[in-house]
Amino acid sequence: MKIAIVYNRESKAVINLFGRPNREKYGQLAIKRILDALKAGKHQPIALEGDKDLVDRLEEFMPRVLKGERPGMVFNLSYGIQGQARYTHVPGILEMVGIPYVGSGPLAHSLALDKVVAKMIFRQNGLPTPDFAVLNEPGFEAPDLRYPLIVKPKNEAVSYGLKIVHTVDELREAAAIIFETFDQAVLAEEYIEGREINVGLLGNHPPEALPPLELIFGEGGPAIYTYEDKVKQSGREISHICPAPIDEALTLKAQELACQAFTALGCFDCARVDMRLDAAGNLYILEINSLPSLGAGGSYVAAARQVGLEFPALVNRLVEVASARYFGTPHPPNISRHRGTLKENLFTYLTERRDQIEQRVQEWCAISSRTHDPVGIRTAIGELDRELTRNGLQPIKDISSEPSVWAWETEKGFEGGTLLVGHIDVPLDRTMTAEVFRRDPERLFGEGIGLSRAPLTLLEFVLRALRNQRRLKQNPLGVLYYADEGRDCCYSADVIRAAMGRAKRVLILRAGNHGDRIVTQRRGQRKYQLIVEGKSRRPSHESKNGEALLWVGEKLQAFHNLTNRKNRLAISAVDLKTRAFPLLVPHHITITLLVSYLDPGRANETEQQMRAILGKSGFKWELDLITDRPPMRERRGNARLAKSLAAVADEWEIPFGQESSVWPSVAGLAPVKAAVLCGVGPVADHLYTPQESISRISLIQRTLLLAQYLATEG
Repeated sequence: MKIAIVYNRESKAVINLFGRPNREKYGQLAIKRILDALKAGKHQPIALEGDKDLVDRLEEFMPRVLKGERPGMVFNLSYGIQGQARYTHVPGILEMVGIPYVGSGPLAHSLALDKVVAKMIFRQNGLPTPDFAVLNEPGFEAPDLRYPLIVKPKNEAVSYGLKIVHTVDELREAAAIIFETFDQAVLAEEYIEGREINVGLLGNHPPEALPPLELIFGEGGPAIYTYEDKVKQSGREISHICPAPIDEALTLKAQELACQAFTALGCFDCARVDMRLDAAGNLYILEINSLPSLGAGGSYVAAARQVGLEFPALVNRLVEVASARYFGTPHPPNISRHRGTLKENLFTYLTERRDQIEQRVQEWCAISSRTHDPVGIRTAIGELDRELTRNGLQPIKDISSEPSVWAWETEKGFEGGTLLVGHIDVPLDRTMTAEVFRRDPERLFGEGIGLSRAPLTLLEFVLRALRNQRRLKQNPLGVLYYADEGRDCCYSADVIRAAMGRAKRVLILRAGNHGDRIVTQRRGQRKYQLIVEGKSRRPSHESKNGEALLWVGEKLQAFHNLTNRKNRLAISAVDLKTRAFPLLVPHHITITLLVSYLDPGRANETEQQMRAILGKSGFKWELDLITDRPPMRERRGNARLAKSLAAVADEWEIPFGQESSVWPSVAGLAPVKAAVLCGVGPVADHLYTPQESISRISLIQRTLLLAQYLATEG
């Protein structure tokens, strides 16, 4: 499980710094011990400061989860940064954004911090607590209480301002210091002469009481645990004995009172109840600490050790009891890859590696392999070859000998099986600025991340998951990658077409479309180059043919009028270059035209119409077909293949739709006998632009989808 340890130590990242600052802090060593304990428990922990940036960091660390995948959790150690009821700040934020966390909620923390309210609740529930009074401001009337008294701030923790007073004058003096220092009311309660006992609590409904622990006060000070004692400034050593040397009946009584106090304030998961034991054997509840310290020398940790919970076990037990509260089971199910079903094991393998998957996407984005970068392409292919051979795939020599195509297959080969096809090049213009990988809570950004990098990562982890479950070696599976997508596959098309003809199923590792859709039909695309040549002349010179550029504009409008949505055909001019001599109008014009089509016959007719529009005129022209990417037509095999993938998606409630696309892909090269689907990669946005990104949740969804399909259906 992903667990974020949230604490307060150094950060002052707030909008404004005012109000009473918090003095409580966790040390770096204590935080590291908790991190190490969670790692030992097979969790994926991170430590974060509980400041105004917390939600963004948590959302980045804990992306949305799949059905059946446990969400991340916060291990709350936050004392807050400033202001009132600081213990409630982080739990309140977590409640608002819907993140589970270890420990009590905002209400219990606020009640426990307000010592007066807590004592009133204890009284209402018949729990013994010393008599007390609230001093609201200087000049108060002396309370009718027996001296000596304990005075402390009404809403503070860690024994701040704690002092014993024996007279009214001492009371007024101590209260004045609290009014001045803490700017809040003073709690005065009768001092209970005797021993100090505390009881740690762990769990819920009901909590489990740990053995009572007694504090042993050194010489030279009162028998109370002051702030100076806790920060080692009092000059005396405070030790403890656990279990406390009290009889069994008193032990049970202390544990019972602690559980009742825990329940009365509505605490969760853990707490520590501080009590005094007088000479007559009477116990009095002083207060409840709803956020007990997990410091190495703390009494809560010492008491847990007495029941066999060494520190790592205690930390992980806290996660378990919080999980039980949120997810309804004492031990949230861990799927064993040896005892679980194939479906469960694939799920566990992949969801446990979400961080690794995203890290691998980042690594791929750092390898530049644009279409016109042969060095980068060789580097990327070398990296892919190493990954595939590590998983037991072997190069297919008769395919990989080609300059722009590489292929691998399992020991079983891929004849009559499944062929996965992707491109290693990133088809971006050389002049476009390289984009650095980054993430936000919902999306991952980077150069070519949707076109190439995320699909590459998906492929790697699909193969790893299949190999982990021993479903790869004998799986009839091939992988083909090519490096001229940015050149419209002009060099690789024949090889790709032949390879597809050897497979029964072809899955194209391109980005999925908006709405979590795959593509069952794609238009083809023809690229033409039109060159128009006129005579060089001055701007003011009259000519019966007019200016070449104006003539071209008229013809382009006529071409555009051939666009027919009903026939799924469109014509667009995507590039225009002119040549002209100084001070003369352009006489040479080169235009790149794209014809998007579904029916090759209509595309042929359109070309003839374009030539007729150009006709015979005073301008020389030449219209050449540069590339032709055939369409991917809908057919029964595609529908059956899509239905099989949809059935797997339904099992995990993975969004899965189907649509057609106007963009071409190598899917159009598949022969009629092969079922083909395109867009099985993660869902992407803003392809071919600097803002290209993928959905983080779709990355794990599509990886799981393809892994389970290949392990079962494929």
